[in-house]
Amino acid sequence: MHLTTLFFDVGNTLLFPNREKILGSLHQRDIFPSEELLHTIEREIKQQFDSLVESHPAIDHGFWQLYYSRLLADLKLDDQQICHELVLRTRISKNWCDIRPGTRDILLRLQRRYRLGIISNADGKIGEILAHCGIADCFESITDSGIVGAEKPHPAIFRSALASLGASPLESLYIGDVYSVDYVGATGVGMHSMLFDVTGTYLKRGLPRVESLEELESRLLS
Repeated sequence: MHLTTLFFDVGNTLLFPNREKILGSLHQRDIFPSEELLHTIEREIKQQFDSLVESHPAIDHGFWQLYYSRLLADLKLDDQQICHELVLRTRISKNWCDIRPGTRDILLRLQRRYRLGIISNADGKIGEILAHCGIADCFESITDSGIVGAEKPHPAIFRSALASLGASPLESLYIGDVYSVDYVGATGVGMHSMLFDVTGTYLKRGLPRVESLEELESRLLS
């Protein structure tokens, strides 16, 4: 596989949710779900969501509705208003601002070997958040669904990203965290894809996956 271009998802790949900002509706009620619980629910809902998308198209809004409905059920909190607030906060780009140590250094090393781009389902402001987190300059193009007008897994957003760099799909790799949205969307337009699977959702699926940027860099250099 000869690669010239790497495209990255943002949420749960380069940037992670700021729990304090996103879960504020729960924290105000002195409810602080553990990371273990949140990761367990994420694994289960990703698999459920993937199955739903196979039968009919769905977008990220549907994923987060499922996710928080399940979380509130586990917390024995039946409140649709809180669920709605949690979904809305999650859909705001500025609330995805936690970045892992070493992210910029790895991206800069990858930049020496590949052209780098972003493909993200966002609200038109993902470029600002990447700049705020100090990594926007690592990418030659940023394709945001809020600007393009199409969300992954729709082919239009992937084709727009490829066109922005004049990149060949056969020489491009897309890295994202949800099989039905990222992997299926990218491979559907002829790109290679790898899952960024921090929680181990796809551990037993036989799909190309990594759990960190360090592992991705190692795989690409091997």
